[in-house]
Amino acid sequence: MSLSVTPKAAHQIRKALVQRGNGFGLRVAVKTSGCSGYAYALEFADAPAPDDLSFESEGVRLLVDPKSLPMVDGTELDWVREGLNEGFKFNNPNASATCGCGESFAV
Repeated sequence: MSLSVTPKAAHQIRKALVQRGNGFGLRVAVKTSGCSGYAYALEFADAPAPDDLSFESEGVRLLVDPKSLPMVDGTELDWVREGLNEGFKFNNPNASATCGCGESFAV
């Protein structure tokens, strides 16, 4: 079981942690939402929660709760620019479908 980030995503995570002034890593979670059933939730964490699992990739720490891990196992987090927009993109091998807006997914 694992999560990983591309070098571009790692750069953006490190940059955001520096701007915050502190932080342990990036928490990745899944919540029930959207037209496809699930949505990703990202937040910067100052410390791991007691049940968090921790992964390191490209020099950054990724935290995930045990309930979300099966849905994001093997996911690569990338940073992409599409036209005028830029942001994180989830390359999730477990997603069987995504909605048209790209905000939610099904497993």
